[in-house]
Amino acid sequence: MYRFLLSRQWVILTLIGLVLIPTMIELGFWQFHRHQHRVAQNTLIAENLEAKPVPVTGLTSPGHTIPRADYWRQATATGTYDSAHEVVVRRRTSADDRVGFHVLTPLILADGRAVLINRGWIPADADQRAFPSVPPVPKGTVTVTGRLKADETTKASGIKDLAGLPPRQVMLISSGQQAKALGRTVLGGYLEQTAPEPAGSSPELIPDPDHDSIGAHMAYAVQWWLFTAAVPVGWVILVRREKRDREAAAEQEAPESAPVTV
Repeated sequence: MYRFLLSRQWVILTLIGLVLIPTMIELGFWQFHRHQHRVAQNTLIAENLEAKPVPVTGLTSPGHTIPRADYWRQATATGTYDSAHEVVVRRRTSADDRVGFHVLTPLILADGRAVLINRGWIPADADQRAFPSVPPVPKGTVTVTGRLKADETTKASGIKDLAGLPPRQVMLISSGQQAKALGRTVLGGYLEQTAPEPAGSSPELIPDPDHDSIGAHMAYAVQWWLFTAAVPVGWVILVRREKRDREAAAEQEAPESAPVTV
């Protein structure tokens, strides 16, 4: 009755189904893990943004790699700006997706060490190879509050660290690179300024990272698992239809009964 399942067509169809089932199960778990990662990240961001600011020297040190648990921690730094060694970070977007620069300025602490401050976003000038017009830094000793961020890398950011850039322009924010340019010790990572508000609202402070949306990963996971369940169900439906069609064809091909003679 089911010998047709041994035909080449049905063997191939069955094998395809057997391959699809574990593949779609795995894709569902991949989306589910992405959902879990997003939820955990949102929780981490919210907790670190709400935490009381602490001195940046208590969270990082020269050559220190910022652990993920400390990303977005509120930290403070007190010192004087070194505008002579200020650089701009290319190809950065504003909150409304305009392309420009981030302004990166070293803040010299009382002990002579420096911490990098991302003061915010400014628009690009017509000549992007020229150093842009950057709002001046506050004079004298200042206290900056910001979100602690890790040094940027090409692997983590996807941004290529291009060579041959114009003077005082960089692609990535790296405390190691800036330490060489400054000729002094620089704390690992950098602060993304949140306070004080700059005069004239420029540079534009970088807004808090999104920690409310969770995306559609969970919906995608459920969708993949529903597709997985549909494969065997669809296979059974096709088998039963094939069996019914073959039986109907067999009945039509059967010879008619001989007429009864009286």
